[in-house]
Amino acid sequence: MQLSATPYEERLTAPRSWWLVSVLVGVALALILVPFGTLPMLGGLVGGTAAAAVTASAYGSVRIRVVGDLLVAGEAKIPVAALGAAEVLDAEEARAWRTHKADTRAFMLLRSYIPTALRVEVTDSGDPTPYLYLSTREPERLAQALEAAKAAA
Repeated sequence: MQLSATPYEERLTAPRSWWLVSVLVGVALALILVPFGTLPMLGGLVGGTAAAAVTASAYGSVRIRVVGDLLVAGEAKIPVAALGAAEVLDAEEARAWRTHKADTRAFMLLRSYIPTALRVEVTDSGDPTPYLYLSTREPERLAQALEAAKAAA
């Protein structure tokens, strides 16, 4: 495995508003526990906020990386040699590919809070997956990194 000429790494972090929602979940749980006293109310505030924050952090911890001759997208590791053309999707086209144009066999690393994406064909004849749909904030840069990794392989 050799290093990619254009290294790429992106963490699909949750938006800031989700952290506010985490605090609001804690406040809601605290309000539910008010009749039981001060300590349960504080426990609900801390526990509810912490549980919601851990959930938001875990959902936003997925990464997309081009490492040597591999594309690592979440749990998937795909050799770039098995990938074909990459198509940069703007917000409107990305929405179409995750709804009415979507193929149920496709690998979709989807984050609804990221409007843009990259669609990459899978050229491996032994793989039933027709394409990868990758939510990304920088689809052009990811496409360039994939092309550089293919050229270097």
